[in-house]
Parts: sequence; C-alpha cells; structure tokens
Amino acid sequence: MLSEWASEYFRQVFKDYPWPCLFVPPLGLAFTAWLTFRFFPGSEGSGIPQVKTALDMSANLAERVKLVSIKIAIGKMLLPIMGLLSGASVGLGGPSVQIGASIMTSLGKAIRFPPHYLERGLILAGSAAGFAAMFSAPLAGIVFAIEEMGRALEERISSLVLTAIIFAGVTAYAVLDVYIFFEDRSFILPRDKSWIAIPVCGITGGLMGAIFSVMVIQAKKYLATKSHQIWVIAFFAGLIISLAGFISNGTTFGTGYEETKSILQGTAALNPGYPITKMFSTFATVISGIPSGIFVPSLATGAALGNDLALWFPIAPAAAMILLSMTAYFSGMLQSPITSFVIVMEITDTHEMAIPLMAAAFFATGTSKLICPIPLYRALCDAYRKPEDTKIQSPNVTTTDI
Repeated sequence: MLSEWASEYFRQVFKDYPWPCLFVPPLGLAFTAWLTFRFFPGSEGSGIPQVKTALDMSANLAERVKLVSIKIAIGKMLLPIMGLLSGASVGLGGPSVQIGASIMTSLGKAIRFPPHYLERGLILAGSAAGFAAMFSAPLAGIVFAIEEMGRALEERISSLVLTAIIFAGVTAYAVLDVYIFFEDRSFILPRDKSWIAIPVCGITGGLMGAIFSVMVIQAKKYLATKSHQIWVIAFFAGLIISLAGFISNGTTFGTGYEETKSILQGTAALNPGYPITKMFSTFATVISGIPSGIFVPSLATGAALGNDLALWFPIAPAAAMILLSMTAYFSGMLQSPITSFVIVMEITDTHEMAIPLMAAAFFATGTSKLICPIPLYRALCDAYRKPEDTKIQSPNVTTTDI
C-alpha cells in the first residue's frame, strides 16, 4: 500500500512540476544507494540472489546473517519506498522474498526451531510466503518455491513451506480484502487461428526478456571492473530514469501496477514505445543498487508489449495477447516458465487461459535460452558467490545486485 501511495505521489508532483522532478531520480537514487550500502548492507537489489545464496550456506549460519536478518528486512521495507519517491521503477516482489526469509529465519532462531528448519526450511518457507503475500497468489508461491528458490523441496520441510504460504495468502487477503491482483473475466483465446498468437507473443516476449537479462548481467560484469563509488553509479542510473520518464510523459515512474491495470482494462493511453522505456527504467533501477525488485515492472512491460502486438498483428483478442505477452516476457526474463504462467493465471483469475499461457511460457523460455544461456538469477548468484563478492560491501563498492 505504501508503494502505490509513493508512486502516485511522485506522479502527481511530476504533473505539477515536470522539469524540477527530472532532477529527483538521480539525486534520490544516489542518496538511497548510499543509505543502502552504509546502513543496510545486504539489502541491495531485489534480494533473491542473496536468499538463494543463503540457502546454500547451511554450514555457516553466522555468515548467513549478512544476507537474511531483521535489520535487512527493515531496510528492505523502507528503502524501496524511498526509491519510488525518487521516481524509480521499483518492484516489490523480490524485496518481499528477502523480507519473508529474513523474518522467518530470525523468528526461528528466537523460538529455537529444530536445526533442519534453521538450515534451509525457514528461509525457503519465508521467501515463498513473502512472494505469495505480495501477489495474493498462494499457488504461485508454491511453484516459485519449487522452481526458482528450491528446485526440489525436501520432504521434511515441505509441510512448513506450504503452511507458511497458506498463512501468508490468508493474511494478505484479510488486510487487502481482495484476492485477485488484476481481475477481468473477459480474457479468453478462441480455439481457431487466434492460437497463432501463442508463438508470436511467446517468441517476442521471450526475446525482450532475454535482452533485459543480458543487459543486467553484462552491466553487472562491467561495473565490477570499475572503481566508481556506488552513489555515482546510482546518480547516472537516475539520469536514465529521468530520460525515460520525460520520453514517456511520466508513465515509466513507479511500480507499473496502475499501467498494467489500465492496459488489462483497455483504458490505457500509452505510446507504443512504453515497453522499451519501461524496460530501460527498470534496468537503470536494477543497476543503481537500491533495494528493488523486477516482477511488477516486468508485468507492466509485458502487458504493454502485448498491447502493441495486438495493434500491429490483430490475430487474436487484444486481452488474450496481453496476457500471453505478460507471461512470455516474465518467462523470458527469468527462464522459469511454470512460475511465470501460474502467477499470471492466478493474479488475473484466468484459468481458462492455462494451456495458452503455458505454451507461451515455454516458447519464451526456449527463445531466451538461445540468447542468454544462463538464467538471470543464477548468473547473479554465481557472481555473488565469488570470493571477492561474498563480503558485505561498503558504500565504495561498485558491484550491484538485482
């Protein structure tokens, strides 16, 4: 709720004072990045690479505190809001994963849970619960835990994970009084030539998702070879965000939730270049080093891409092509096809689209692997586990995490 308030507040100020607001992203991101690495090291980026790394540190619980802790959870809750107030393209999906893992691990230590829970179970359960609560999507949380975080659930902790996800979903429902993230029952793909849209959207979305992943991976490698202070990198990343916001008339600022909702409802008035400008705004936010995720911004990028494809190639209902492209871009970016189609299906309540969404996700993943052989988070984890990167980084460190 804070994130949407922050996004709306910045956009309103931008409408009233557009030119002065163009100076806010570089200055705001530079300050937020400095705060992140100075007072909350380990909370940078989305946090998913940190959580995945923490899962493999069962033999070194002392070092794992640098990746999942209450202090990191606090920073992860506050600093993304500062990023949104600075106009950044911030997502809350990744941060919710690290917040959930940090809270459950800390509580597990306080309550003295059995050792096998402390080693991996609570981290995995907390990360999946945070994901499920963020999107009010329990099923997607289960799949995310299996496909992206755990790859294979150990039998002795599976009940813990499922219980955490169910409670998280129920809590999110109780607080927000809503179950469906985006709700519209008009989405359907007729069983005729419209199914041509599946490979069209799947391949196009997978291509763009792969390009985004390559940009992030290569930028991280490049920045690791430089000696710039982190706030300098964040400042120039903010300039990219300002430029994207200027080109898009302010629509690239914020999470992208409102844009996605308006696209799904057919009320959006976005220019055809929005997918590109939103992708670059998200990319700049990622490399800035501030705590931020990419899930919700990627849904906005994918939805806008589908909207454009429906205008250029009207081979299927626009609503269906939007959903297919959302799934494809998400899958092409992460190379996690099952998580991708399940989350889109669940947050839009479009179970009738299950088979088309599944097919688009696998088309996208196949396309993405041709361009980016290593999945995004795996590549970032590989870099994170290098000896020189395992220490908590200071404000002068240049390597940034997603």
